[in-house]
Amino acid sequence: MWKEKIGKSQMIALVAVFAALNVATDSLASLPEFPSGVWYSWNFLIMPITGIVLGPLLGSAATFIGVMVGHYVYFIDAYEFLFTVGAPVGAAASALLFAGKWKPVLVYYTVLFAAFLATPVAWQLPPWGMWDTYLAFALLLASTLLIQKGLWKPELRMLPLILILSAYVGLEADVLFRVFLFVPCRTYSLFYGFDTATLQVIWSGAALITPIKAILSAAITAIVGYPLIRTLRKTGLRLHQ
Repeated sequence: MWKEKIGKSQMIALVAVFAALNVATDSLASLPEFPSGVWYSWNFLIMPITGIVLGPLLGSAATFIGVMVGHYVYFIDAYEFLFTVGAPVGAAASALLFAGKWKPVLVYYTVLFAAFLATPVAWQLPPWGMWDTYLAFALLLASTLLIQKGLWKPELRMLPLILILSAYVGLEADVLFRVFLFVPCRTYSLFYGFDTATLQVIWSGAALITPIKAILSAAITAIVGYPLIRTLRKTGLRLHQ
């Protein structure tokens, strides 16, 4: 959200622009991998900056509209419409952390981690399969310390680092939501009919591909977000801190 009040037409225009970007990126297939469940499109590139610019509510709304339309354009299966709810969740997480509101993000991570670790089949999966999400949790804790010490100030000098941290934590919040549906909610079996052995193979592959995408998106968020936010601030519109 914005500190300065903006007109309703400006707000609608911003949401429409980012929703359209989400539609476009979600309609294109990305790196080859398991065809449903985790980031099969290029939407992961635009999701964090959507939340950071628009805020948790409008950002998640624009992302939700974008991925729902994008999934119709590039249709894989009906189940994917459920999994893709993780994208607006991730956009909201990026927005909240960027604004210094770490508590709801920390609660979210803690609850979903607890659900995963309490699921018996999770004990049979390679422990390193979630390393990127564990890294995100560690970075979230580090961000929390920076916020509490008053060092989380998205001014120009700190802005690139804060953009990277906010983006990565939000991206992995999306991953964690999909993991929650896939493993604790047992959709790997209910939807796809996979057994534990197949799940272990999928788990190993995702552990290699997903982190590459998360790192790529976090870097692009910093590269694109830095000049974008500078420009928005010069117009008198400032992101909610």
